[in-house]
Amino acid sequence: MNSPRLLAMIPLALAAAGAWAGRPCEDKPLTIEQITQGMNLAELTARRLEASGAQVVLLARAGQDLGKYGLQWSHVGLAYRQDGGDATRPPVWRVVHKLNHCGTARADLFRQGLGEFFLDRPHRYEAAYARLSPELQRSLLPLLRDARWPATLHEPRYSMVAYAWGQTYQQSNQWALETLALAAASPAPRNRAEAQAWARAQGYQPTDLRLSTATRLGARVGMANVAFDDHPSARRFAGHIDTITADSMFAWLARAGLAERPETIR
Repeated sequence: MNSPRLLAMIPLALAAAGAWAGRPCEDKPLTIEQITQGMNLAELTARRLEASGAQVVLLARAGQDLGKYGLQWSHVGLAYRQDGGDATRPPVWRVVHKLNHCGTARADLFRQGLGEFFLDRPHRYEAAYARLSPELQRSLLPLLRDARWPATLHEPRYSMVAYAWGQTYQQSNQWALETLALAAASPAPRNRAEAQAWARAQGYQPTDLRLSTATRLGARVGMANVAFDDHPSARRFAGHIDTITADSMFAWLARAGLAERPETIR
């Protein structure tokens, strides 16, 4: 669907891609084909989200190939509908999510359009979204629009495999889970430990990644954004890495009645 509007956005997308070099780190610029595919997926996602009637969804992309771990999706953000402001300006969808700074153990929160969200060299040009419960949408929508609130439980120290119930590091999906807890729990959690305790009490179960000693050592030596020292020793030495994944979040939200089952966009 190479519409004139989409093609006109390609120069802007090139600039955005150069300013934020996706995951994983690559210096070479995006190709026109990658940009077109990313923008096509963004346009289709916008149409699907608008048709869903939702105001807030959990949105996932397939940034990495995690098939060997039985996982479909690698990264989630909280996407919300922003009114255009008047009858001449259509609504747009924004995504608040956490991104690791390339080649470092630090991360920040970003507020992006759908085009930017899908220009990170995904493994597959597919997406998935889960429409949150009406109550959770009503709680989250004004908070996500706030410039400061999403950072309430943000921890900049980053590990791709951060321990689900630890506070030393925080990976991207972990921030999303804890932020959902911040909006859903009553009273609101005062810190990350309380947000995690609420999610645990609501039945959330992290993904158990089975990683060999050689895999753990290789990742720790070769990647600044991977650490295992926050995991309980007995579990870690046995090769069990309990971390938060997009797939486990989708399953839990549906099971807990906090969202509908995810819909796939291809």
